[in-house]
Formats: sequence, C-alpha cells, structure tokens
Amino acid sequence: MLKTIKYSSGMIAVVAFISFSAAASEESPMNGNVANGKKIFTEGKGAAVACMTCHGETGWGTEAMGAPRLANLGYPYVLKQLTDLAEGRRTPSGAGAVMPLFAQQLSEQDRRDVSAYVNSLNSPPELSDLKALKEGGQPIGEKYKGQILVKFGVLGKVSACQSCHGYNGRGAAPIFPVIGEQKFTYLVNQLHNWRDGSRANDPYGMMRAIAKNLSDEDILDAATYLSTAPRTTPNTFDNTNKTEKAQ
Repeated sequence: MLKTIKYSSGMIAVVAFISFSAAASEESPMNGNVANGKKIFTEGKGAAVACMTCHGETGWGTEAMGAPRLANLGYPYVLKQLTDLAEGRRTPSGAGAVMPLFAQQLSEQDRRDVSAYVNSLNSPPELSDLKALKEGGQPIGEKYKGQILVKFGVLGKVSACQSCHGYNGRGAAPIFPVIGEQKFTYLVNQLHNWRDGSRANDPYGMMRAIAKNLSDEDILDAATYLSTAPRTTPNTFDNTNKTEKAQ
C-alpha cells in the first residue's frame, strides 16, 4: 500500500509539473498590468468589493474571515484560482462563498492584472497568532508533528508536503503554490475541503488523494507548522569579524 501511494503520487506530481509548466508558459505568461491590478485590489470593480476588504491591505489575509494570504503566492496559481472561481470549478463555502460572484466581475485581463499585483506584494510576514487562536478556543496542533508531515511524510500514509510544495511550503512555481506562512484557519479549512471533496480543482486530484489519508489531528498539526514555518533555513555560519579574528 505504501509503495502504491508513494510512487503514484510522485509520478503524478512529475507529470503534472511537466504538463502544467508547459501550459503555464504557453497560456499564462505574467503579462498583467500591476497598476490596474492594484486599483481592483484596493477599490474593487462592479459588484466585486476591494480585495483588501477581506485579504488585507498587504494581502496577508484575515484569520477571522478565513481569508487566505494572497501576497506573493505565485502568479499562475492565483490566476488559476480566479479563473476557476469565475468559471464554476471552485465553489467555496462560508465567507468565501462570495468569491465566484466577485471573480465573475473581472475580465480575463483583470484577473491577470490582480494576479500580477498580489504576486508583487512582498511585505514582512503577518503570521497567524496561534496563541491567540488557542486562547479563543480554536484547537491547535502539535508543531513537531506537523514538521514531520511537511518534511518527511508518514510511512504508509502520506508523502511529504515539501515533495511538491518545496521546503517548508515555500512553493514550486508554476504548479505548486506557497503554503508556508499561509493563514492557519485557511489551511485547516482547505485540507478539510480537499478531504471531503467539496474542493476539487486540484490537478489530477493530487490534493484529494493526499488529504483523504489525513486525520483531523494531522490537519491541525500540518497547519500549525506551516502557518509559521520559516521560508529558509537559519544561517548558522557566523562570518562576523572573520578577518579580525584571523589576525
């Protein structure tokens, strides 16, 4: 069972990466107008309210609304989600249920423009406050268990998150989005949606295949680690006063 899951997931990921990379390069070049994207993000368009209303001025999302970070997630991914929302391939619930209507207010070029703008946002991280969430009654997972899932996977259960999404979930464009430093609530909600099939716009069903093997505890653990996971490894090499010390 383990080998079937492990190798099938790996082969699917490779096929998806190759085919979707080609599609992204041929069909979705990053030719958005950042200025227009900013205007829509900050002012809205038609029935679509300003994106920043829910996703925050810096694009780092809003925990209370379950609104995800959009900042610097990757242009192809954001464009795909807006297109899927507009064309009915993604139908969120909760506060996100308004997103299909909002996406339908945007032309194809508008969606490119917004995607280009949010991809350009690179302000300091605004991470989930796990302590505050826990104090408010939200169950929080074990970070060390989440780190195991993200970096190594679990034998006979799931492959490592980073095998597709890169180190600590920092993304592998153009297919696999940034999931590190994403809002905790959004990560938990999406993993549940993948698991129960209410979200089904993943290439080749990869996320549904992974999520169906995750328990509620696994989901909390992975989200706890990813929501505050550093983008890079710590720099342990101290080069301070190296020349002076050598003298």
